Amino acid sequence: MDSTLAAVLGGVAGVALGALSVAAVVFSERSQRRVPISPDPAVPPGVATVLSVLRSSAVVMGPEDQVLQASAPAHVLGIVRGNRLVVEDLLDMVRQVRRDGQIRQQELEIVRGRLGATQYVSARVAPLGSQLVLVLAEDRTREKRLDAIRRDFVVNVSHELKTPIGALTLLADAVSEASDDPDAVQRFSRRMRVEASRLSRLVKEIIELSRLQGDDPLENPGPIDIGAVIEQAVDRCRVDAENRDIDLVVRVDPGLEVLGSSDQLAIAVGNLVENAVNYSPDGTRVAVAAQPIGDLVEITVRDQGVGIPSSDLERIFERFYRVDRARSRETGGTGLGLSIVKHIASIHGGDVRVWSVEGQGSTFTIRLPLRLDPATGHPAGATLAVEAGQTKTPTPSSVPKEAAS
Repeated sequence: MDSTLAAVLGGVAGVALGALSVAAVVFSERSQRRVPISPDPAVPPGVATVLSVLRSSAVVMGPEDQVLQASAPAHVLGIVRGNRLVVEDLLDMVRQVRRDGQIRQQELEIVRGRLGATQYVSARVAPLGSQLVLVLAEDRTREKRLDAIRRDFVVNVSHELKTPIGALTLLADAVSEASDDPDAVQRFSRRMRVEASRLSRLVKEIIELSRLQGDDPLENPGPIDIGAVIEQAVDRCRVDAENRDIDLVVRVDPGLEVLGSSDQLAIAVGNLVENAVNYSPDGTRVAVAAQPIGDLVEITVRDQGVGIPSSDLERIFERFYRVDRARSRETGGTGLGLSIVKHIASIHGGDVRVWSVEGQGSTFTIRLPLRLDPATGHPAGATLAVEAGQTKTPTPSSVPKEAAS
């Protein structure tokens, strides 16, 4: 009996060992046939840290054209979407570098969005180890546009300077030929003074605009009292307005402050007031006002002048653009005043707008961010009502004399 049981147990053990042996052989064969899955190559240590502090767009590409690491500017620029490099020209550069290991650099034009906006990018692609490729891209769009503006500016300045210089040359010749005619000499001399004055003003405004382009008032800003800025701007035009019986009306809410340059803002507001006086009929009114709207201050200059045709409204802030060239010659206009206003408003974080109807006058509005009180986060000094963004009516003592009359 014992021998029989031992024989049975030995058979079972043999069958089990045989089954295990067969399973081991099958598993070994399947393991040999299975293709191993290779993980994505690791980005070298420290690369992610370096990419996070770069101002340029940086992308690390894997061997299968997959994006392994991308800096935030790369997503903002739009060259990376998910784990793909979406600019085909950049992708071609990556593949070429992967093939031959040579560093490549190229200037690219990238068309983005449904409106087809063009961006100019300087790209540099280099190998990063044996499997990875590094892409660096710098957005040069702003530089390209500034270069184009400078070129246009030089061309426009050359053209604009030719007109008064040519006129002065012709008038000088006319004076010389009319030396025996005192009346003609007087007439030509008056015209020469007009052209010389226009030339002087043109050069002054060109220098002013060039200086403004290199000056950032928000690098070291100071608090600016809007009331004082408007007073300075209006005083600049008061004599001309009185000579033509034009009533200058000023209404400024007290305590309005912004950050920036008081001299620049006085130039901007002064240009608007001067234009309003120059293009208004005698005996009319020019109104200047300032009030807070939410966290902004709105400075408006309203006239009862000739107005601006609707076809010209979109272009009046362009350099050297003049709606009525004949009238500009009479008033000494250079076509730079409004472009200076726009530039000053822009570098102070604001903008300028215009409403105008021919025969009914124009209203120009400069909007600037109010200076905020660090303690409260609310506009500093501005007299605001409890209702959001609404201004209180100034008390009679706070209304300037010009507005009260």
